[in-house]
Amino acid sequence: MTTDTLGTPKQVKAGVLEVGYYEIGPSDGPTAILLHGFPYDIQSYREVAPLLASKGFRVIVPHLRGHGNTRFLDADTPRAGQQAAIGRDLLDLVDALKIKKAVFAGYDWGGRAACVAAALWPDRCSGLVSVNGYLIQDIAKSAQPAPARVERGFWYQFYFQTERGRAGLEAHRKEIAEIMWHDNSPTWRFDKPTFERSAASFENLDYVDVVIHSYRHRLGGAPGYPEYAELERRLAQQPVITVPTVTLDGGSDGVVAATDGTASANKFSAKRVHRVVKGVGHNLPQEAPLAFADAVLEVASLT
Repeated sequence: MTTDTLGTPKQVKAGVLEVGYYEIGPSDGPTAILLHGFPYDIQSYREVAPLLASKGFRVIVPHLRGHGNTRFLDADTPRAGQQAAIGRDLLDLVDALKIKKAVFAGYDWGGRAACVAAALWPDRCSGLVSVNGYLIQDIAKSAQPAPARVERGFWYQFYFQTERGRAGLEAHRKEIAEIMWHDNSPTWRFDKPTFERSAASFENLDYVDVVIHSYRHRLGGAPGYPEYAELERRLAQQPVITVPTVTLDGGSDGVVAATDGTASANKFSAKRVHRVVKGVGHNLPQEAPLAFADAVLEVASLT
């Protein structure tokens, strides 16, 4: 497949960004916005998007800030990577495309953006699909250590707290991403062309700044930007998500171990279904496109 399976590349001014995105499917169908993670890109949905379009969905697949051909409109805008920023970007995109409501679906950074937007602006979200459950960060507890085996997998997060890590990401962005792909998805046998298609998105001029701020902010190593302070205050309260939700875990996820979903049950007040996809790692939509597409279809039926 080529990126042609995602439709025609488009650009739209949305908030502080000019967002590069793909659109496929009927313009009058229910809308699903599919959001990628780090270090990945829109290629995660190269099979999911056509599957949903064939079921009548209007499918939007944007590059997140710092990736692909998404650009900041103003050189002076802070290159924030904090959770409030990527959640606000999603709302701004929905507004710019004049979408009343959409299914928000994603994993990793994209799953977090979807959770943030679903929690803060539920009137714009018809349903949520989130890999690894409730992804709104509890920044106040960021200094509390995870089990050692989990901490080991977060090596890049600690590396990025340092100026050496920033320089390393600048110089070796592709090498770091490829290591993470293998570690995150130990059962996924991706080939070189698959990786290279996504790696092109990491050449964005804002990639390093956005990534570094994201990981420093979440671990308390950098402050948030003032324009997102009110949203971060609301997120610090760990808001309940009130829209219908399907959560997924990859049974072979090398970053976040699969669970039965009960630990985060109190964070979802509407109908919520949890599934574990066996033999699949962290980049779930690209590794198991049918399972991810089915989750979008399922959450749409819950509304």
